[in-house]
Amino acid sequence: MLRIRDLTLHYGQSQILHGIDLDAAPGEITCVMGTNGVGKTSLLKAIAGTHPRSGGTVALDNETLDRATAFEMARRGVGYVPQGRDIFPLLTVRENLETGYACLPRGERNVANEIYDLFPVLKKMAGRRGGDLSGGQQQQLAIARALVIRPRVLLLDEPTEGIQPNIIQQIGRVISHLKDEGLAIVLVEQYFDFAFDLADRIVVMDRGHVVHSAPKSEADRQRITDLMSV
Repeated sequence: MLRIRDLTLHYGQSQILHGIDLDAAPGEITCVMGTNGVGKTSLLKAIAGTHPRSGGTVALDNETLDRATAFEMARRGVGYVPQGRDIFPLLTVRENLETGYACLPRGERNVANEIYDLFPVLKKMAGRRGGDLSGGQQQQLAIARALVIRPRVLLLDEPTEGIQPNIIQQIGRVISHLKDEGLAIVLVEQYFDFAFDLADRIVVMDRGHVVHSAPKSEADRQRITDLMSV
């Protein structure tokens, strides 16, 4: 579904990503791990089109995309849940969800019932402003907003950050459900046990490079924790 090869990214004169290779297959979760500042968020931004990559290729369904914008990537079915959620605090829950309509054909502009089934609290709070929600509720809203576009690929950046344990468990169940529905998921996460339990493939980054990449079935848990503690 998603194939990244030799991806590089710069902020000004500083090179942040160095020749990243990454695959995300339908019905699988690729977890990207690493300490703060190694380039995980920059990688998702480059894939989602919110920051232009400097080089390398991004392909969806074997079609290479020529540095598509975030809008174009969303239209092609790439949903992005950024770190920090980035919801609109003065818009209601319903209006936040409806911002996903922009990249959909007019006949498909609706919030699927399945989204409310996954996150029942959002249906109850549909008329409440996004800024009035708790952190966990805002995270659920951010994921739901990405699902409005009916993505084939879902990029999740630190979905457990600052979230209470019961909501973390619910988000884990949702991610597993979406995987079973056939989505290709790229999960950036520092909560090791959460990420390791969900992962089908594990990628570890350090200083803008991939230093480990393997299916979880072949992964050495101790080696991964050692790499993340360097």
